[in-house]
Amino acid sequence: MSVRVSLVAAARSSALLAERFDDDRPLDDTGWHEVRLAAHTLVPLAAAELRYCSPTPRSRATGDALGFAPLVQPALRDCDMGRWRGLTLADVAAHEPAAVDAWLADPRSAPHGGESLLGFISRIGCWLDTRPVREGSVVAVAEPAVVRAALVYALKAPPSTYWNVDVRPLSTVTLTGLPGRWSLSLDTHPH
Repeated sequence: MSVRVSLVAAARSSALLAERFDDDRPLDDTGWHEVRLAAHTLVPLAAAELRYCSPTPRSRATGDALGFAPLVQPALRDCDMGRWRGLTLADVAAHEPAAVDAWLADPRSAPHGGESLLGFISRIGCWLDTRPVREGSVVAVAEPAVVRAALVYALKAPPSTYWNVDVRPLSTVTLTGLPGRWSLSLDTHPH
């Protein structure tokens, strides 16, 4: 027996350069428009036996707009960025360049006082590994960072790989397997 977990990246809540750490903003107009455009390919995922979302407003709104009626999973929250919460990377880099360099170079560092990258990846991996093991499917809408962390964990890639994974709003990835033994499954969607 194995489980199939489809991860959907939440629609956008701001322009890429305006994204903030631990951003709790709701979907913006572009995000709502993108959900409407992508709905025809994502709505079938609502057939999953278990439907979840991270606690952010944009993840909840994305899941609801797609008809998933997801249950909020606190474990799927974004990385805790401590005192950097609400700031952009540019803001932090301007005031704490050495701290940003340390954070990007060492997955165990947490110069912001929050969660390290390694801790974040491990937390998301723990959530993944605790899904019920039975034939069936799970769908979860989460922040792009959560999807990145899940991929790094599932593929047993070095934590530094996290910085090389680009997860765009409303992109999906499916992982199949058992706790500690995951495979990446690339699906095609009819247009």
